[in-house]
Amino acid sequence: MIRIFVPKDAQAVALGADKVAREVERVAAERGETVTIVRTGSRGLFWLEPMVEIETADARIAYGPVKPTDVVSLFNAGWLAAGEHPIRVGRPEEIPYLARQTRLTFARCGLVDPLSPDDYVAHGGYAGLKRTLEMLGRPEGQTAIVDEVKASGLRGRGGAGFPTGIKWSTVLLAEADQKYVVCNADEGDSGTFADRMLMEGDPFSLIEGMTIAGLAVGATKGFIYIRSEYPHAFRTMTDAIAAATKAGYLGSSVMGSGRAFTLETRLGAGAYICGEETSLLDSLEGKRGMVRAKPPLPAIKGLFGKPTIVNNVLSLATVPWIMANGAKAYADFGIGRSRGTLAFQLAGNIARGGLVELPFGPPLRELIEEFGGGTRSGRPLRAVQVGGPLGAYFPQELLDTPLDYEAFAAKGGMVGHGGIVVFDDAVDMAAQARFAFEFCAAESCGKCTPCRIGSTRGVETIDKVTAGIEPEKNLTLVRDLCEVMTDGSLCAMGGLTPLPVLSALNHFPEDFRRAPALMAAE
Repeated sequence: MIRIFVPKDAQAVALGADKVAREVERVAAERGETVTIVRTGSRGLFWLEPMVEIETADARIAYGPVKPTDVVSLFNAGWLAAGEHPIRVGRPEEIPYLARQTRLTFARCGLVDPLSPDDYVAHGGYAGLKRTLEMLGRPEGQTAIVDEVKASGLRGRGGAGFPTGIKWSTVLLAEADQKYVVCNADEGDSGTFADRMLMEGDPFSLIEGMTIAGLAVGATKGFIYIRSEYPHAFRTMTDAIAAATKAGYLGSSVMGSGRAFTLETRLGAGAYICGEETSLLDSLEGKRGMVRAKPPLPAIKGLFGKPTIVNNVLSLATVPWIMANGAKAYADFGIGRSRGTLAFQLAGNIARGGLVELPFGPPLRELIEEFGGGTRSGRPLRAVQVGGPLGAYFPQELLDTPLDYEAFAAKGGMVGHGGIVVFDDAVDMAAQARFAFEFCAAESCGKCTPCRIGSTRGVETIDKVTAGIEPEKNLTLVRDLCEVMTDGSLCAMGGLTPLPVLSALNHFPEDFRRAPALMAAE
């Protein structure tokens, strides 16, 4: 029986993977070939999607991108025996884009059947949970687990970079009759897709990570809050939870330990602000997503007023690797206070978009040029936005900045969730600054005045600048608005919107002087 691996990742499906799978099945039946089609996640090489892999005795051989019209010629070329074909790319792990990566969190993505607990275990899954349960049998076991996460240096992968172990320790020490673990899977930043890829391609790693978190702090219930735009991820996570429960990895006695932990998925309603942890908690409670004042912190008073761990998908999905391999093994990757690896996501005007997992520290230029291959348009690169719609725009002269939290902060930017969006020289940076204000005005929860009103006034003021109406006075007003929003906003929605605005103003001032009146004056 020959196995053919066809991705069912949303990106691959959008590029025709379902049609390819049906055509493979049809042609195989027509020719009397006995094959099994396994639907996997994506390996994250999006310019090769759908990338189909044939299992041989020695290795998998990849072909891509495969179109339904290619299938007959692939069979004619003997692809079931790894035959040559113009779209044959060879062993996936030898493709330079993938070979140069350090895949820890994404080691199984694109490799395993996302809904098979047995396949997950066969590829090293649940080793971290097994060690966790062994540690719980010793005195101070919970503290030891939390200390392991602390020692790894793991920081929040949602963007804030807060030490994961500190959150866990706070929840562990809090006294309550009920505690929760909440996964923030409301991945809404532009140019980001790592959370979605992992949930669709390796959901058990997230389930295992949340289970470890729950056992470590004494939480018996977890929720995964998934953005509404991710129906494939929602379906896969829901099915994987059911499979894990049936196999005994979730429920009243996790792996026969007598310790309980259960999980549920929840679908958001399309609000960007629900990516903020307290707004997410309000939404989970059935309320409108509104930012809460802090303190109290969610770790003290979170979901339904109970101590709650709120972590991002990648933070939680990395924990199994740490528990299986040890804190030191993870901390050995990275630089400075940025330990381990991060899944960088290449998007925008980029020749080879996709996911690149590397230890913290490579220069931004390496991701764009060596992995991404430069701009898709072939025009010169002008600006790069890192960290989502609230991230700064970096010009060419800042592309050698190392990708770590502190280095980016020192240059007025943020790594955030690792999204990298590339723009060529056709971009209008004044329009991008306006968009930052416009986005904030549309997505603000409206609770605080600096965010709600400041963003609206920002759009109006940028429009005056580009129309040539008292530009110097209005540019001064834009900077004043940014200061008020940074210092006075209740959360990062308003507090970080000035980052893209000010970076556009500081690095690309010429784009704010393109109004006819200004050009005539010059």
